[in-house]
Amino acid sequence: MVQIFKNITKSPKDKRDYRGLILDNELRVLLISDPKTDKAAAALTVNVGQLSDPNGLDGLAHFLEHMLFLGTEKYPRENEYNKFLSENGGISNACTSMENTTFYFDVLHQHLTSALDIFSQFFLAPLFTEDATDREVQAVNSEHEKNLANDSWRLHQLERSTSSKDHPYSKFASGNLQTLVEDPKKNGINVREALLKFHRDYYSSNIMSLVILGKDSLDELQEKAENKFGTIENKRVTLPEWPGHPLGPEQLKKKIRAVPINDSQTLVITFPIPDMRQHYKSNPYGYLRFLISHASSGSLLSALKKRGWSSHLSAECNSVARGISLFVVNVYLTEKGLDNVDNIVDLIFQYINLLRQENPKEWIFKEYAEINNISFRFKEKVSPMEYVANVVVDLLKYPIDDVLTAEKLLSEWKPELINQAMEKLTPDNCRISIVSKKFESIADQTEKWYGTKYKIEDIPSELIEKWKNAKPIGELKLPKKNEFIPSSFDILPDNDILPDDIHPTIIYETKFVRVWHKKDDEFLLPKSNLIFEMISPFANKHQLCVNYLHIYVDLVNDALTEYSYDASLASLFYRLAATKFGLVVKIKGLHDKQHILLTKVLDTLINLEVDEERYEIFKESYERNLQNYVAQEPYVLAKHYQSAFLREIIWPKTELLKCTNHLTFYGFKDFIKQFFSSIHIECLIHGNANKAAAQKLIKLIESKLPKIPFPWSPEGLLICRDMKLKDG
Repeated sequence: MVQIFKNITKSPKDKRDYRGLILDNELRVLLISDPKTDKAAAALTVNVGQLSDPNGLDGLAHFLEHMLFLGTEKYPRENEYNKFLSENGGISNACTSMENTTFYFDVLHQHLTSALDIFSQFFLAPLFTEDATDREVQAVNSEHEKNLANDSWRLHQLERSTSSKDHPYSKFASGNLQTLVEDPKKNGINVREALLKFHRDYYSSNIMSLVILGKDSLDELQEKAENKFGTIENKRVTLPEWPGHPLGPEQLKKKIRAVPINDSQTLVITFPIPDMRQHYKSNPYGYLRFLISHASSGSLLSALKKRGWSSHLSAECNSVARGISLFVVNVYLTEKGLDNVDNIVDLIFQYINLLRQENPKEWIFKEYAEINNISFRFKEKVSPMEYVANVVVDLLKYPIDDVLTAEKLLSEWKPELINQAMEKLTPDNCRISIVSKKFESIADQTEKWYGTKYKIEDIPSELIEKWKNAKPIGELKLPKKNEFIPSSFDILPDNDILPDDIHPTIIYETKFVRVWHKKDDEFLLPKSNLIFEMISPFANKHQLCVNYLHIYVDLVNDALTEYSYDASLASLFYRLAATKFGLVVKIKGLHDKQHILLTKVLDTLINLEVDEERYEIFKESYERNLQNYVAQEPYVLAKHYQSAFLREIIWPKTELLKCTNHLTFYGFKDFIKQFFSSIHIECLIHGNANKAAAQKLIKLIESKLPKIPFPWSPEGLLICRDMKLKDG
């Protein structure tokens, strides 16, 4: 008897209909009816992945993911699935993680039934032909070779390779010719038979979940789910268990220095922690992540920035697999920071010790919960394929009624769980990785699969003791209450909108400013977008100008980090970027406190005071980013030059890099004065802002603008021109 779940908690703004099912074969299903969608999508995940690779066959779970696409008994042609999707407006993808293998696709909604018929056969009767097996292993190997120069893959595998050899986490996850052809041959293993056995052992409906999104009604979607997937065999598989943690006592209290491909410098502190996914309604690790990664005044990041050690920090809880979690703090290092790693770690433990001293605060939890609630309530739609791929994994982790809200809506205040989590964030329960090209001369080991050079050593016991007893300095404080959390979600009246007002119109124009406006009358959300471009003739005059402008953007963004961070938590975002014409400022999100953020952004943008030391830090960072860009794969550079050919004026990245040694602090200051001496503002206000609200924002912008002696001529504003290429 099919179990039906009709009370799935969703966002009040979500107009889609949901239904959960557990079919007779124990397959867990979520159905999503969206009458407005053009694309239908589906995803299926099986609760087995890289950690279940058999000994001597590293990468088999990933190889099986590849093989399922290549023919089934009902559809024996290898390209049947992808051919059908491409002919009907669809695409597909798949991924293998530690404990899941997920397959997903989208297609034009009218072809959903046929696509599901082909898709479902992967889990009923795949062929795994000899020919396809021999050929597809080359594709797996090519995928691995493509990742050899990717630092995120390299460093992730280094973490795994230096974990406990007794734990499957230490294996090589993606596989290559050596693990899937050469080694099995030496050991007398038939890889095709191993694939069939893996599919036979693990691909069982009782450890699978399925999400289908389409235009059809829930009843019609349920019929498709039952007809196509209800016959997947239930082998009553018991989920695999992995006793112990991959980072045991022998892997802790270590310092690893690793050499990257790109010229990047990071510090990573990794803590093995208990899996607390069952406490998703209180999310204790989320509370700690919220505070450690906070960027407001008094935060850990604020202290690091004041010392010139870092400009960015993040903290996250990685749920690797059932029973295995990692709490990770990432610090992006400046040159000065690289020389002060031990002091940075000391500062991090000072902040963690501050959290211990202060004890968990209910008001902070409530603010964190309110921020999550606002984000969930007004979350923007993503593509159907992305949506089903994200939800399908959670369907195996959480009760079906809570699958959309788990870890997003927090309702249980449990300070004892936060204290339990905090007990694991100690110097003797962590290991430290530092990444920099400067370690090339001391690296004495090479990681087997990616060739990453590294050095590993014990952290001295006296340093561990020092960090344990790190007393918080006075500047480290808990965050203040967030002034950007909205008090109003009202939709402003739109009495001044005419039926034919479907495009933005000019509502204000002077010699210096032109404002376009469009009140949203379709989505009716309490959000608005404010976009204005400061156009200056000096922005693109020569390479030095372009470089100075980009450095200025980085400095302004840095100066606004503490202030704008609270706004971003409350779903109000700003972005400042250099364009080929000047600077563009975007402020978007919930409208209620938008004017407060706009005031601060304008004040900082126009009146920023920069000292020479800060300028040098950001110049160095900008130059490193240029070097990394120029060193990227050929296709990235090809796209850059293809774009350049069509522009009337553009400086290629290579040209910008060549002249960085001519950049000076005094040249920078002169350029900024020049830039603001002659600007024109082109502005668009769109969303939950009627003309009265838009006029207030215009007055605010005008009040902050510097006095400009001479307006631009109308001809000077005709700037958006692309080249017409001649034949040949």
